[in-house]
Amino acid sequence: MPAKDIFHNCVRNSLIKAGWVITHDPFRIRLTCKNLFVDLGAERLIAADRGTEKIAVEIKSFTHASDIKDLEDALGQFILYERLLVRYVPERTLYLAVTDLVYKTVFEEEADQVLLEDKLIRLLTFDPKQEVISQWIPT
Repeated sequence: MPAKDIFHNCVRNSLIKAGWVITHDPFRIRLTCKNLFVDLGAERLIAADRGTEKIAVEIKSFTHASDIKDLEDALGQFILYERLLVRYVPERTLYLAVTDLVYKTVFEEEADQVLLEDKLIRLLTFDPKQEVISQWIPT
């Protein structure tokens, strides 16, 4: 089993508060010879006639000395997991969970805005003290 991010329980609690049901902790992507693990799988009822919305959430704390190195690692992992989910579990949408502070200090920079504007990455931002989701990007 992979190690849990320092904000794992915080994001889990934030999702639950927002009406999500945690279905997997972690969410396993089964390949022929390997298993990969996304931090969380969750779902919620959209409306009785529309069914269920399903997501997978990869949590990143950005605690290393270089925000760019953290971003490179997170982006690589996001792209790998997202491509595998599209192919093998297409009903699930992947989000990268980061704190509000990481969003403000990292993702509001020009290089990172390109990732969001070009829709290469989806973010879930959260307040770790209140354990609430602040934003879904894109909405």
